[in-house]
Amino acid sequence: MYEHDVIVVGAGGAGLRAAIAANEAGADTAIVSKLHPVRSHTGAAEGGINAALQEGDDWELHAYDTMKGSDYLGDAPAVETLAQDAREDTMRLEHWGMPFSREEDGRVSQRPFGGLSYPRTTYAGAETGHHLLHTMYEQVVKRGIQVYDEWYVMNLATSDEDDPNDRECHGVVAYDVQSGQIEGFKANNGVVLATGGPGQAFDHTTNAVSCTGDGHAMAYRAGAPLEDMEFIQFHPTSLPSTGVLISEGVRGEGGILFNNEGERFMFEYGYANNSGELASRDVVARAELTEVDEGRGVDDEYVHLDMRHLGEERILDRLENILHLAEDFEGVDGLVEPMPVKPGQHYAMGGIETDENGQTCINGLYAAGECACVSVHGGNRLGGNALPELIVFGKRAGRHAAGEDLGDPEIRTGYGDDVEDETETDLPVQPGAAGLERSGGVAADGGVAADAEGALERAVERERDRVDRLMNKDSGVQHAEIRSKLQQAMTDYVNVFRTEAGVKKALKIIRECREEYQDVYVDDPSTTFNTDLQQTYETRNLIDVAETIALGALVRNEFRGAHWRQENQIRDDENWLKHTLVSWDDGEPSIFYRPVILEGEEKTYEPKERSY
Repeated sequence: MYEHDVIVVGAGGAGLRAAIAANEAGADTAIVSKLHPVRSHTGAAEGGINAALQEGDDWELHAYDTMKGSDYLGDAPAVETLAQDAREDTMRLEHWGMPFSREEDGRVSQRPFGGLSYPRTTYAGAETGHHLLHTMYEQVVKRGIQVYDEWYVMNLATSDEDDPNDRECHGVVAYDVQSGQIEGFKANNGVVLATGGPGQAFDHTTNAVSCTGDGHAMAYRAGAPLEDMEFIQFHPTSLPSTGVLISEGVRGEGGILFNNEGERFMFEYGYANNSGELASRDVVARAELTEVDEGRGVDDEYVHLDMRHLGEERILDRLENILHLAEDFEGVDGLVEPMPVKPGQHYAMGGIETDENGQTCINGLYAAGECACVSVHGGNRLGGNALPELIVFGKRAGRHAAGEDLGDPEIRTGYGDDVEDETETDLPVQPGAAGLERSGGVAADGGVAADAEGALERAVERERDRVDRLMNKDSGVQHAEIRSKLQQAMTDYVNVFRTEAGVKKALKIIRECREEYQDVYVDDPSTTFNTDLQQTYETRNLIDVAETIALGALVRNEFRGAHWRQENQIRDDENWLKHTLVSWDDGEPSIFYRPVILEGEEKTYEPKERSY
C-alpha cells in the first residue's frame, strides 16, 4: 500500500496543476497516471488559452462571452472565477517558462477565436497544450512530487453510507502496467480526479485512445452525479480519415471554409452573418453538416478549410504544425491547396458534478479538467476556454484537497432540497445494471467498509478478484467487439443532429453492450503490459458514460448549445434553465435537475438570443 496526503489521478494539464497547488499548500502529493505526464492528451490541444491580458479587454467581457457561448447554462460563480483567475494563472505559466508566441515588441501574442468579443486567446504556435504539459511537468519534477506513471487506476475506495453526501473517499486502487501488481493508494486528505474526457465513446473523435471516461465512471459508480452529459462538443475541423484536430487557430488567423461550389457558406447561407467562420463551435459544426446533407459537401463527407491566402511566412510562424498534420494524415499541402475537414467529437462540456473548489458531494473526492463539470462551459465550450479551466480549477481543487480554506462555495452538489426529479420521460429500456449480477463487470460497485484502512483493503481485494475472473475465463466476448458496437451507436444516433427515436435506439444498443459485457474475458494471459486487460476495464467505463450521455440527450427536449433535438427547435428557457444530473442508485441510474445559477458577483446574466 502507498500513502500520501493528496492523490491526483491523471497527469494532464488539470492533474499537473492540481498536484503543484497541493504541494505548494504543504501536502505530501502524488500523481497516479496510466500515461507518462507528457503523453497526456492535453498535449494535443493546439489553439490557446483565453485570458484578458491586454488593455481594452477585461474579465467581465471574458465572463460575458463565456456565458453567452454556454447558451446560458453556465453557472455564474464558475464562469466568473474562470475569467478572473485566468489572467494571473496564464502569467504564472509565462513566469515558469512557457514559450508563448510573441509580437515584435515582445508582448505575448493573442489571436481571435470563435465566440470572443476580443482577441484574447494566448498561444504557443499551434502546440499550446504540448508546451503547457512540458512547462508544468518541469514544475512537478522541480518540486519532487512523486509520479506513479503507467499505473492504471481501476476504482475508488469509498465508504458505504446510503446517502452519497455522507460518503468519504479514502483512496484508489491501481494496476501497475509494468508488473501486473494491483495495489492500494491511501489518500489522507483527498483524491483529485483529472482523467480527461470520454471521447472514445464515439467512433470519430479528436481524442486520444486513452480518453475513456475513467474518472467519470469511477465517480459515478461511487455515487457522485454526472452533470449535463448530453452536451458533447463536435469540433468543426477534424481530418476526415483519422479525427485528428485542425486547430481553431487556423480560422482565428483568417482561414476560410468553402463548400463544393466554392461558396463561403458561413456567410452565403446566413449561418453566422457577423462572425462567419469564427462563430461558436456548435454553430459552425451544424453549418458544415447541413452543407453536406444538402449536397454541397465535398465527396458527400466534408468541406474545405483554406489558409493559402495567409502566406507561407505567417503559416510557418503560427501554424506550422497544421501543415504537418494535413500532409501526414491526408496527403494535402496546406500551402498550395485547401484541407478537408468535418466535425468530430472533441470535448465533453458535462462531467462529474463539482463546486467551484473542485469538490464533489463525496467528502474527499475532487475532480478538475474535462472530467469535471463546474459548470463553466454550460451547453457549449468556447475555443480557448479548456486550457484556462485546467489551470484555474486544477489549482483550486489541489489547494482545497490539501486542506486550504477557499471559502464557502456558491455551487451546490449532490441530491438536495434544491433539485427536481425527472418524472416524465419514457425510457425505451431499463438502463443500468438492474437484473444483472451485482458483482458483474458493469454492476454498481457502491462503497465498502466505512473506515479508511478497511475501505482500501477491501477495494484492492475486490479488484484482484475481478481480474482473476477476467483472466481465468477461457472464452466469451472480447471487449473490442463491444466497444466497436458502442462507438458506432453513439456516432450514428447521439451525434450533432439528434432525434428522439435515434437516442432511444442508442440506449437499446448500450443496454445490449452492457449485457454482453457480462460475458467479457481477457484473451491475453500476460501479467505485464497487458493492454487487453486495461482496455477491458476502459470499455466497462465507456458503457456507463455513454449511457449517461444518451439519457441526458433523451430527457432534455430542447435545442441548446451543442444539443440539437429535431423534435424541438427552440431554446426553452422557461423549462430548461437547469442542469441534467444522473446518479447511480443501487444498480441503475436516476435522473434529476438543478437550477442554473445566473446571478454573478455584480450582475445577473439575462438569457438573450445567441447570434454571431
